[in-house]
Amino acid sequence: MLLIFGSRVTESIVNVVTFVCAVCNVRAPQQVIKRANRFTLFFVPLFSFSKKHVNRCTNCGAETQLSAEQVQHSLEWSASQR
Repeated sequence: MLLIFGSRVTESIVNVVTFVCAVCNVRAPQQVIKRANRFTLFFVPLFSFSKKHVNRCTNCGAETQLSAEQVQHSLEWSASQR
């Protein structure tokens, strides 16, 4: 019997905010991204076993880790700017 399993990383953009990047010092849009490691069986994703959030600068591509509280704060801040 042949059993094919593995993992796959999926990314989804949660929010986009604009501020000065700490790496390149340019005011640019920053993408808040959710990354999830998913267990796959026969190339079908079944469940996530690892999740993390990162902030990616659209100018230089630098990424920094974010906590769940920071992601929530960015969502609240974006909602208040509308």
